[in-house]
Amino acid sequence: MNKPPPPPDPVAVLRGHRASVTDASFHFSRPLLFTGASDGELRIWDTVQRRVVSSTWAHTAAHGTLCVASSPVIGPDKVLSQGRDGTVKLWAVEDGGLSRVQDIVIQAIRASRNLKRLMKRAYGCLCQVKESEPVPEVREEVDANKDSCKEDVQLVSRCSCSTDGDVHHPEATECVAIAGDPSSEVQVWDLRSSKMLVRLPQNNCKDSHIFSSKDRGLCMTIQAFIPSASQGFLNVLTGYEDGSMAWWDVRKPGNPLTCVKFHSEPVLSLSLDSSSNGGISGSADDKIVFYDLDHALGQCIIKRDITLERPGIACVSIRPDNKIAATAGWDHRIRVYNYRKGRPLAILKYHRATCNTVSFSFDCKLMASASEDSTVALWELYPPRS
Repeated sequence: MNKPPPPPDPVAVLRGHRASVTDASFHFSRPLLFTGASDGELRIWDTVQRRVVSSTWAHTAAHGTLCVASSPVIGPDKVLSQGRDGTVKLWAVEDGGLSRVQDIVIQAIRASRNLKRLMKRAYGCLCQVKESEPVPEVREEVDANKDSCKEDVQLVSRCSCSTDGDVHHPEATECVAIAGDPSSEVQVWDLRSSKMLVRLPQNNCKDSHIFSSKDRGLCMTIQAFIPSASQGFLNVLTGYEDGSMAWWDVRKPGNPLTCVKFHSEPVLSLSLDSSSNGGISGSADDKIVFYDLDHALGQCIIKRDITLERPGIACVSIRPDNKIAATAGWDHRIRVYNYRKGRPLAILKYHRATCNTVSFSFDCKLMASASEDSTVALWELYPPRS
């Protein structure tokens, strides 16, 4: 009987961070990788030469860099960083270096709950920028949900909504979705005007049966997206402390389209596929859940769940071609799956501490994993055909 091949080793290991590497994000068109660490450092790596291009102290050492993101939405030479200091900063990549861009501050977003009772690992973050149509240049700093458990920020273009729940159609609006105050609430802000557009849930809606997010605890993770069937209107997928998930359409901010509970512990990470028709959720429990989004019925339907030997998934990610998915676990393991079939493919065992994040390059050729052991590993897994 033939034995299965051993799991692959990383093709490169990027060393240089002096603290836990909290997040990693590939540039969408250049061979660059952005990484953030818990001591506040933001680094740029050349993934071809596998060396540091530039580094800066994006956030204070006391708060750290929580997450980083690159996308066509924010421009070809821009990167976002988010820290536990309650800010999201936009940086320009110039001649291999980083320079801070002029800012606009969104104020009065503060957490109101004591978070000390939550475990340290519940502070995982996924600051992803959802790709949409190219938009004009953005120059902002956002005062995000300070001291929030998740502090998850989602930037999306062409959000169509307003503060009173009515709907309008701006030609091109960059919006950011963040956990608000109270910290169970999600707020959508217009980055250009620094105005809040809508709350989820919106308490002043005409609907008498308003969804109560307070009963579900902290908003732990957010995925903002614009489905092709939504006519350009923003949708938001949220994960909560009690293990539930809610799917929102800003045209109906009083109540989510649906609310499901696939997990028994806080939902720490959500990832949607490139078509926004489904995704994966990871939690502090011992399950990974594959789900479908039925846009016609407004339902989130579980497709498959996988029970793990050890609990704790800090991050989930789906490759842009929707073929491969990966998870970063508290048990130091990266697990790789066939996304379409939900079948396990490999368990990668390089890291020596909690894996904080996993990310795929836009050309699907590389995967990066980052850990509390201060290393970033690059992998070549099931590369797409030419």
